[in-house]
Amino acid sequence: MNQVIFISGTPCVGKTTVANELSQRLGANLIRVNELAINKDLVLGIDDKKGYKIIDVDKLNGVLGEIIDKLDSDNLLIVEGHLSHLCLGADKVIILRVHPDILKERLSSRNYSESKIRENLEAEALDVCGAEAYDTYLDDVIEINAGDLTIDEIINQIVDVIFDKKEHAFDEINFMDWLVGI
Repeated sequence: MNQVIFISGTPCVGKTTVANELSQRLGANLIRVNELAINKDLVLGIDDKKGYKIIDVDKLNGVLGEIIDKLDSDNLLIVEGHLSHLCLGADKVIILRVHPDILKERLSSRNYSESKIRENLEAEALDVCGAEAYDTYLDDVIEINAGDLTIDEIINQIVDVIFDKKEHAFDEINFMDWLVGI
């Protein structure tokens, strides 16, 4: 089978929860991009204004590429993180989406600053992760509106995509009305 699945999206859309459950159910290897970047010393610094880690994406791409190249032919690898879609090597890229109203609650519960909340809500409404992924992966990008789904429903949709039981189109989820309404 040897498939590489990237799971990406803005912060708090459920990437980590979904990737954990999916890897357990399928017996897949799991790589967390943020942990990989820290462990391989790919953090260039901290953004003074926004407070997040600045990752060397080119080097991250290289390290991830080496891992993917060494996969056994029957392995399934799940790569989770909001930078994963900027790397190469995926067979399919899953972008989890959540309506900005739901996302705002999640970001607030994690004590994100108002400016960071605003930035992430706008990124979600504009589908930044999906657009970036589409630039590289075209038809291999699948978006799932995870806001009103249970973890089981999300996992089932992803499994159907992985095993080609169901096709999902890109660009069917639109939260622009939220952005226009602010």
